[in-house]
Parts: sequence; C-alpha cells; structure tokens
Amino acid sequence: MEYLTKLIGQINDFVWGPPMLVLLVGTGLLLTFRLQFITFRFLPYALRQVFSKQEVKDKSQGDVSPFQALTTALAATIGTGNLVGVATAVTLGGPGAVFWMWATALVGLATKYAEAILAVKYRITDENGQMAGGPMYYLERGLGKKWLGMLFALFGALAGFGIGNVVQSNSVATSIEATFNVPPLATGIVLALVTGLVILGGIKSIGRVTSFLVPFMAAFYIIGGIIIILLNIGQLPEALNIIFTSAFSGVDKVAAGFMGATVAQAIRFGVARGVFSNEAGLGSAPIAAAAARTDHPARQAFIAMTGTFFDTIIVCTITGLVLTVTGVWQQAVPETYTGAVLTAAAFSHGLPGNWGGMIVSLGIILFAYSTILGWAYYGEKCAQYLLGKRVIIFYRILWVAVVIVGAKLKIDFVWALADALNGLMAIPNLIGLVLLSGVVVSETKDFLENIYAKEKEEREMSRY
Repeated sequence: MEYLTKLIGQINDFVWGPPMLVLLVGTGLLLTFRLQFITFRFLPYALRQVFSKQEVKDKSQGDVSPFQALTTALAATIGTGNLVGVATAVTLGGPGAVFWMWATALVGLATKYAEAILAVKYRITDENGQMAGGPMYYLERGLGKKWLGMLFALFGALAGFGIGNVVQSNSVATSIEATFNVPPLATGIVLALVTGLVILGGIKSIGRVTSFLVPFMAAFYIIGGIIIILLNIGQLPEALNIIFTSAFSGVDKVAAGFMGATVAQAIRFGVARGVFSNEAGLGSAPIAAAAARTDHPARQAFIAMTGTFFDTIIVCTITGLVLTVTGVWQQAVPETYTGAVLTAAAFSHGLPGNWGGMIVSLGIILFAYSTILGWAYYGEKCAQYLLGKRVIIFYRILWVAVVIVGAKLKIDFVWALADALNGLMAIPNLIGLVLLSGVVVSETKDFLENIYAKEKEEREMSRY
C-alpha cells in the first residue's frame, strides 16, 4: 500500500502540475470572455430559474425536472469536499487556499455553463428510452472525436469510484468512528445497503431522493456555520485578511503544529480542492444536466451553473470561514489533525456542548451519501457508453460493494487516488470545451435572441 500511495502521489504531481492548473483556469477564463461575462451578468436570472416553478414546455424533452437534474448534480458536488476537502486544502496550503477555491469557482461558472449547454445539445435517447449525454457524447457527436469520448468515459467510470464512492464512504466511516465509536466496516455495510435501495431505481429514483435531501442538508449545515461566524463576528475581519494575504504571500509557521505554506501550495491545493468540490471542468455535472426536461440547452445551462455558486461560493465559504474565525486552522497537522477531524474541531470550538461535532458528523453523512448517489449515475452512464446497457446492473452491484471497501481504506491513499482520477477525466473534457466554445456562444446567442427576449417582453407587458 505504501508503494501504491507513493506512485499515486507521483501521478498527482504530474496531473495537477502547472499545465493542468493553466488548462482548468484558462478554459474558464476563455469561456467567460467569449460569453462576454454572461455568467456574472445573468447569475440573478439563473438563481430565479432555480427557485421559480418550472413549466414543462411543449418542446421539452428529458427524464427529470430541471430542479431534479440540478439537485442530482449538487448531490454529487456538495459532498465531503465541502467539509473535508476545504480543511485538507487549508492544512496543506494555508487559509489562502480558500481564496483560490473562490477564484476557481468564479471562472468555473462559465465552465459549468458550457458543459451543460453541450450536454443537452448533443444528448441522445439510449436503448432504454432515457436521455444520455455528457462529455463523451459532445466529444463524439460535436467534435467528431469518439476516441476522446471513450477516453473520458473510461476515466469517468473509474474516477467515480474515487471521488464519488471511496472518498465519501471513507469520510463517513472516519467521522462516525470518531464521534460514535462505530467500526468502519459496520458503517460501510449500512451505507452500502441504503445506497443500493436508491440507485437500483435509476435517475428518476435518484432525482426524487436528491430533490428532498440536498436542500435540507445544505440548509442544515449553512445555518450551523452562520451561527458560529456570528458568534465570532469580531474575528471575521482578521479571518478575511489572512485568507487574502496568505493567498499571495503564503503563511509562516504561526502556531504549534501548523507547518506553514507557500503561495504555490495555496494555489495548488486551493484549485485542486476547488475542482474536487464544485467539479467544474471535470465533465461530471453535465451528465445529470443532459437528463433534464428543457426546451433549450441554454436554459438548463443557466440552472446548472448555479451548482458551482451554491457549492463553493456558499458552502465551502462557510467551512473556510469557520476554520479561520475559530482559529482552529492553526492546529492543522497533516499527519494527525486534518480533514473531517479538523472541521469537526472548528465546529465544536464554535458551538457549545457537542452541537458542533454533531453538525459536522451529520453533514458528512448526508453530504457523502448524496454524493455517492449522484456519482453512481455518472459512473453508470460512462460505463454504459463504453459497454452498452448490459453493464448497468453489474456496475451498480460493484458500486455498492466498493462503498464497503472504501470505508476501511487509509485516508491518504483515498484522497491521492481521487485527485489523480479527477485530473485524468478533466483533460479530454477541457479539450472539448475549448474546441466547442463557438457552439456554446452560438447556442447562447440563439437563446437570448429568440427565447429570453420574448420572455422579457412578456414580463414587461404583464406589468401593464
């Protein structure tokens, strides 16, 4: 295991080196500029689309509602990366990593938007009569590069077991063992059973569960974090100051335990954990977007991009601020005091009694479980693209079994493997986004001129 962990670490150093960071951020910047900052200008419109009652248009096609498609994507993205991943980024890169997570999210809005547009535009109806879409389809049907689509599907099917399965079950088992002294194996078995009950029903079953679970779990965690920030409001200016300053100057050894961090570390781990958290550029979320009932690719794209906003700008920010306002980040020691333990310590420090630890423990359980459900669908669709519908049942069985295995794996190996697989699946997707950026611009223009303009005119007429 030690040799394998070292090998995965070496792969990470290559995959998440400067070229990948440039490709991730550069793709987001390219799309942001080509779309003339529409992801910033239309963010209020996108949020209204999320929270307004969606009417099913005559020309709408899809398997689930736009909101269910979003919550399925959010179920996969709002996971342990928001709790454990942020703490890990702060441990390895200092508080400045939080700033770089924000930066990644801001350009990631355009990336997530483009992914969803292409996913809906190039989706197909599969052998089961259901919608199937995502990078593998727009790489094949839009770019004409089926081999790139197959490469993405291969990495996606494998990456699901890392980012969407092993990491999640491991974090749940670690948290429950620390809080309730329950053996990891027992946690893994129970988690596997409740996972199997949902994923056997496919996207419609997953959509129904996530549309209820995601809003509840996000609100529960956010409220707890806001209470801690308000209780420590006097420390908020200093917390924000250290996040911004350490993002560009690094952090010296400031307390017993914390080993300091350079700017390069802040950028690397901030971007890596930011992508792990919101998945912009990975190509995972558009697989869910492709299943949505919608009358135009851009409409679902606006809804889909809010996933990055909710995930990183809101939920990850809560975790980062709680870690800094409580001062617990200074106790971060990579070998013994990181991840879920560090986040739990910050919440416990910020709230009286055992409320803080309970919020984190329950948050990890709910976040991780929802992520396992969302990624089960992603990985299944990737495997189906490669091997056809006959592989679906076998993939689901294997998925449930790996949940148990993941609960007992060592955390260092788990996170390293997840990072490596994330980077590998992002490469073909980002290539596709860059080369198909003209299609994204064209579809956006069509929506704004032919649908949005008409809706705007109708709204204005209704006022009189």
